[in-house]
Amino acid sequence: MRAVATHWKGDAVNKSELIEAIAESADLSKAAAGRALEGAMDAVKKALKKGEMVTLVGFGSFYTGKRAARTGRNPRTGAAIKIKAAKVPKFRPGKALKDSVN
Repeated sequence: MRAVATHWKGDAVNKSELIEAIAESADLSKAAAGRALEGAMDAVKKALKKGEMVTLVGFGSFYTGKRAARTGRNPRTGAAIKIKAAKVPKFRPGKALKDSVN
C-alpha cells in the first residue's frame, strides 16, 4: 500500500488499495475484506446519522458538528447566496494515531 502524502499533495490510498491491505493483514479474501470495510463504513454512517459518536480507542473518534448558516457568493455571477446550516461529519484522531504519524 502506498503511503498517503500530506494534505492534498501527491498520491492518496484509494478504497481498492485499502481493501487489498486489509485482506493481506487479516488473511481474508479481497471480497471478504471489501464487505468488512463496507460494513464498518455503513455502521459509522448510521451512528453519525443518529447523532452518536463512534470511538475507536487508539485510532480516533467520528462525530457530527454543526456548520452555521452563512452568506456565500456565486462564483459565476458574484451574487450573494444564502447557504443553509448543516450537520457535518468530523474526525478527531486518537493519541496512538497521532504518535504513529510523527
